[in-house]
Parts: sequence; structure tokens; C-alpha cells
Amino acid sequence: MNGPTTPMTPAGGIVPPGIAFVDTLAEVRARGAVRALVSRGQPGLSMCTAEGRWTGLDADVARAVAAAVLDDAEAVDWRPSDSAARLTRLAAGEADVTVCNVSWTMGREADHGLLFAGVTCYDGEGFLVPAGSGVEDPADLAGQRLAVHAGSTTPDNLADWYRPRGLTVTPVVFGDPQEALHAYAAGDCAAYVLDKVALAGARRTLPDPEAHRILPAEISREPMAAVVRDDDPRWFRVCRWVLQLLFAAEYETHRDGFPGRAAVARQAGRHGPAAGLDEAWAARVLDAVGSYAELYERNLGHSSGLDVPRGPNELWTRGGLHYAVPLH
Repeated sequence: MNGPTTPMTPAGGIVPPGIAFVDTLAEVRARGAVRALVSRGQPGLSMCTAEGRWTGLDADVARAVAAAVLDDAEAVDWRPSDSAARLTRLAAGEADVTVCNVSWTMGREADHGLLFAGVTCYDGEGFLVPAGSGVEDPADLAGQRLAVHAGSTTPDNLADWYRPRGLTVTPVVFGDPQEALHAYAAGDCAAYVLDKVALAGARRTLPDPEAHRILPAEISREPMAAVVRDDDPRWFRVCRWVLQLLFAAEYETHRDGFPGRAAVARQAGRHGPAAGLDEAWAARVLDAVGSYAELYERNLGHSSGLDVPRGPNELWTRGGLHYAVPLH
């Protein structure tokens, strides 16, 4: 007589007692779109144009996932979100992935039942101030009102930086990025505090960008990352390796003696069937969005008009933090 069937995960592993897994890949294919939570408007990261097209580094990461699993980089159901709700909505099943300039922390991963699939952009908390204000250092803002986002790590970062120095500031919390920027621009707040990459985009949208400057100082570590729920190891694996492919493509195509992008796609493609994809998944991703270098240049680099230096977002071979994990 046969015993009870052992429950299996979508990836073919045994389900631990008391744990329920879902098959996100099958759901995405049945739906015909990847549901992606993005910001309500951060130039360079995720921003909807007047023509209705989402642009930015985060948006292109979502497109890369869609290209891998659906053979269509535009098969994305864009779901703009406030900072305060971007993780709770993902945990509640309203999206398949969050690419919403969200920093990877242990608390966020553990408290919400999520997994960070990989860093998309290394950043740090910074300050946007009027160029003529005389402010040169965060300490110069002591006692002032500072515009911040709801649901961000900014209030804690400010407290961690100012308290040991015997200083205080007053974070003024806004649910919408445009409201925070408007309060700063109107003079209601002495500075706008946000990840420096996002500040570069926000500064560009002001009527006179040259009248504002981003202080050199950074008061935190902000590894912005793609996030998924922790109930589907196969979907987590797919999203992680889509991101890793972007770094590998940049590294391998600039390495002496390597045949180029097509060879990278073949290397990654051979493992596609084991991951629930086909052998052409990597070629589709690279055709759709390019390598990480191309994503960065298009959305944040000189070509974007933001001209944010790569700095820590360079590959490790050039002094940065992005390390291309081997494809096999």
C-alpha cells in the first residue's frame, strides 16, 4: 500500500512541515505579466513618462525579469506604491517583485517574510540643500526641519547620526515623494533627505537644479535591492539570477579574450531548464535591457542627464562593490 505523497516545492524540494509554497512562475505565465511594485516617481529609478512608459534602473530590472520568464520585456503590470506600503503589499500577495528603491535590511526581510534577491544599486543617505544656504555638512542642519519619506529608514538614520553628536533635527514625514520635494522647494524644510541616487533625480526636476546641491556626506549604507516573498524558492532563484546575469554580462564582455555577450547568454542559457526557464532566457534579457553597465548609463549615467558617478556601483574589478557571480 502506498504511503502519503510527500509535498514538494515548485523547485522540486521537500516542503518543510507547516510551510506553504506557491508557484509564482506558473501564476505569472498564466497571467501573462509580472506584477512589479515601483515608486510613484523617482527619476532614474522608476518614473512614468508623459507617454505612459516606465523608465529607470528599477523599471529595467522588472523588464529583465519579464523578458526571462515571458519572452516579453514589456509584459509588466506596473504597480506604483508609497514607500510605507511597498513591502506590506508585496507580502500580502499584491505583486510578484518589488523594485522600488528599497534598502536591504535584516528587519525588513525577517519582519515581512521576504527575501532580497540582490542589490541593484549601492547608495547612501544624503541631503539636498539650497546652494546658497551655507550648509556644508549635516551638522549645519541641527535644529532644522528635514523632509523625509514615510516607511523609509531615514528617520532612524538621522537619529543615529545626530544623537551621538548631541544634536537633533525634526524629520517631517511625507507619504508621497513629490510632496516631500515640494515642501523642501517651498522652504518649509531646510533639506530633503533621501538616498543620494534618488536625490540626483529629484534635483533634476526642480525649476532651477543649479540652485540646489547634494552634500558630499553620506550618513548610512543603503543597498537598494529587488525583493520577493519567501514562499517560492524557484521564483527567488529566477529573480536572483536575472540580476546576476546583468553583472556577469558586463564583466565577461570586458574581459580580455572572452567572446562577448552571446557567449554569456549561452553560458547562462544552458542552466535555464533546471531553473524553470528555457535556454534562450538570458539572450532575451540582454537583448531587452543590456548589461548592468548599459542599464546604469542609460538611467543614471551621463546619457541620462543625471550623471551620477558609478562609484560603489562599479564592478569589483574597478573598485566597486558589484561582484559577478560565476554562471557555472
